[in-house]
Amino acid sequence: MAKLELFYATNRRHEGGTRFRPKSYGTAFSEDGIQNLRFGRLELQADDARITELLRKDRAPTGPGAGVALSTYLAKCTDAGAARILAYREKLPGGSDDAAEDDVVLGSLAMFADLMKIMCDKSDVLIYIHGFNVSWAEAVGGALALQLMLNRGGGTDAAQQVAVVLFTWPSDGQAMPWLSYKSDRAEGTASSGAFARGLLKLRDYLADLRDRAKDSDVKLCGQDIHLLCHSMGNFLLQKTLPKLDDFTPGDAFPRFFEHIFLCAPDLDDDALEPDQGLGRVHELARSVTLYHNRDDIAMHISDYTKGNPDRLGGNGAARPSLLHNKVHQVDCTEVVTGLVEHSYYLEGWVNQDIRLSIEGREQLDLARRRALKGDQANVWKLPAR
Repeated sequence: MAKLELFYATNRRHEGGTRFRPKSYGTAFSEDGIQNLRFGRLELQADDARITELLRKDRAPTGPGAGVALSTYLAKCTDAGAARILAYREKLPGGSDDAAEDDVVLGSLAMFADLMKIMCDKSDVLIYIHGFNVSWAEAVGGALALQLMLNRGGGTDAAQQVAVVLFTWPSDGQAMPWLSYKSDRAEGTASSGAFARGLLKLRDYLADLRDRAKDSDVKLCGQDIHLLCHSMGNFLLQKTLPKLDDFTPGDAFPRFFEHIFLCAPDLDDDALEPDQGLGRVHELARSVTLYHNRDDIAMHISDYTKGNPDRLGGNGAARPSLLHNKVHQVDCTEVVTGLVEHSYYLEGWVNQDIRLSIEGREQLDLARRRALKGDQANVWKLPAR
């Protein structure tokens, strides 16, 4: 059996056990408030042979690695009780805390310290925000599948590892197309405050590290932090930006991330243009990549049954020439097929393209399978070869 480890942050309400040793997390907000965050890690036991089989599976035109099937398998393991959840102890209302010792490191600081140790062993960190209609078990399955796929050897730097940190919000997790969609948009908006709090905690931690490094107290590892948002997770990110702005001095956001990956974003197709919802997202990163699929059924449903305008995750940006020069878009239509048409960031060539960005490969690097689409330098496609 393989023992998998995943770090997470959540504003979901815990289920069973105690708040720092729960059995699971549900579809309601934390009873301490919408913006309350619980940080933790989990250990999941899964069949090593089954994981290897899915990581090696190769399908045309999608490419090597059946990440969606792997996500489904790991979600079932989580639902079956194979996950051991270890939440970091926190300060509680009224001045008490989860810890008996006065000097114990609590909450986000404890998780950041553990992640720093991992990063010092040549591991980047990728924060992952899932989308619409996702339960706790499905969120865990998706995050672990993403971590395994990115580390399966699809890049060119074998020593570079990636540790995924899941941010999971109380997505409805029920297949009720209209009601659950409306509920998840409301809960995504409400959860943006919790995610903003997490980013501000990260900002303060990194600022403290840099200050201490100047005094030679600590040595910076030189690894990077990235962000990947899927589907309605991009809507949550969009709603986070105004909250970050409220607590950011100056005219620009701090650059938290090396890369931001916007995968199948369930947003209007002008969302990345100046003065629109994600018009300033490039300030948070060195580069931003949008992945879209013209045949994404979820995007068509969002267009026609939800009354939304054309979606960014369908045909891509309405006017790519208006996007900041850090922003590139990649049409994945030719390498996406069947049941993976919405979660293709977990699959084959798309996942490998994400991995190569994490490794620092240039947009024109020959290791990528990309081709320019038209005459604009920021518009690409992944061709079926």
